[in-house]
Amino acid sequence: MAYTLQQLLKKSASLYPEKTAVWARGRSITYRELEEKSNQMAHLLQEYGVKKGDRVGLYFPKAVDSIVSMFGVLKAGGVYVPLDPAAPADRVSYILQNCGVRVLITNSEKRRGLDKGTLDELDLAIVLDADAAHSNGHTVMPWSALTNYPSESSPAVTLTETDLAYILYTSGSTGRPKGVMLSHQNALTFVEWCAEKFRIRSEDNLSNHAPLHFDLSVFDIYNTIEAGATVYLVTEDVALFPSVLANFIESKGITVWYSVPSALVLLLLHANVTREKLAKLRIILFAGEVFPMKYLRQLVNLLPTVDFYNLYGPTETNVCTYYKVEAARLESMEKLPIGIACENTEVFAVNDKDEMVTKPGDTGELYVRGPAVTYGYWADLEKTAKMVVPNRFQKNFQENMYRTGDLVSLGEDGNYYFLGRRDSMIKSRGYRIELGEIESALLSHPSVKEAAALAIPDDIVGNRIKAVISTHEAQPIKPAELQSHCAAKIPKYMIPEIIDFMEDLPKTSTGKVDRVRLAQASLV
Repeated sequence: MAYTLQQLLKKSASLYPEKTAVWARGRSITYRELEEKSNQMAHLLQEYGVKKGDRVGLYFPKAVDSIVSMFGVLKAGGVYVPLDPAAPADRVSYILQNCGVRVLITNSEKRRGLDKGTLDELDLAIVLDADAAHSNGHTVMPWSALTNYPSESSPAVTLTETDLAYILYTSGSTGRPKGVMLSHQNALTFVEWCAEKFRIRSEDNLSNHAPLHFDLSVFDIYNTIEAGATVYLVTEDVALFPSVLANFIESKGITVWYSVPSALVLLLLHANVTREKLAKLRIILFAGEVFPMKYLRQLVNLLPTVDFYNLYGPTETNVCTYYKVEAARLESMEKLPIGIACENTEVFAVNDKDEMVTKPGDTGELYVRGPAVTYGYWADLEKTAKMVVPNRFQKNFQENMYRTGDLVSLGEDGNYYFLGRRDSMIKSRGYRIELGEIESALLSHPSVKEAAALAIPDDIVGNRIKAVISTHEAQPIKPAELQSHCAAKIPKYMIPEIIDFMEDLPKTSTGKVDRVRLAQASLV
């Protein structure tokens, strides 16, 4: 049994050495090549000082080399930190500094976009398209240098399942992203459950629609490797156009699909998909946001032989509940359940009296316990202590559980149903977004006096983002200028699509911005 993620690759490389493991951008790599290349990467990293627990950043558009890098870092004993290649350089620099990245795997374009101070902190940059050189005090190593290192086996590193494997940064309420720490055990708890529940086989072709810094990708990559299957990375040029994406699914013979619901809705609305075009699909998994029922019904009717699953869980637990869609019930259902707990995980709702919810119809905040629960947030003990809390419902030994911040109700059918958030976090296009981070970006503009970010419900993407601001000047600045300002501070998916101006934002009796009135006005 595997206790580290890289053991999954070693097993499949021995069983299926010449089988394609990963395909992206017209390139592919076999299991043998992936094992050997990642061994070489591990030796290179160790030679340049990467030790157990050291963080290594991955900062380039997803490609075959992304998967080589992930396994290379793990084999060196390191912790990989996938970075959004479309994120503003300021955000990337913050993440690199926050978790102490000293080695960065990148390309020339992305490296050039980082400021000198960030580059000065690096000991090594492995650049996919560079010649060997020294710059800004750190060594620049070309990707081609991997061939100088041993490929037969990985370096000796003592690891246990409780060691960190990767850190995923998500939107933070303080205006800065927070790093969710995930161990090998956290990931393998999810991967092993998926392997049993969905019976991923070596004959399967999986898609990877999610960005690699998004937790949905954990299923795509590691369940592929666990089964000896093939994963096809959906790159930006494919994901952007629904008709191109539909052709991709057909031409690659995708059998297992996992994405946010909005990607599937766009396929339905804009790709003229037919049962024949999606004929190879046997499982469709979706997560990250609420699937509008009218579109889910259409998709289930279109693909009656496909098994559909609604997966739920924050990055801090990966998936913790699931619901297999029942086509016979779908027509009469008003909303889709998030389901029941995955095996080896326990979930329960806690009401305002701090009691576990046991009666159908009652509501509470969802808690999660088990080996999938994160250790917490990198270098943020205060945030960790707030969300990863001692299990007060048993007194005999120490154990942590995770507060999701999600409100749920217990249904008569035994399933949990999602109701909403306790805080200002929303979901848009599957991304977790803290409205406070958007407001922080808006308020950093010198002309902005007050700012409130609002979520406007949308059937296709879950929520669209609107901002309402007041300015110091009599004449407000142009929305495009504010959007351009935000683009330098937050990812594209967080930039408000609509910006309205008010002389002063409405206030509650306690002097806070009255978000209820603003939201009501936005829906009129």
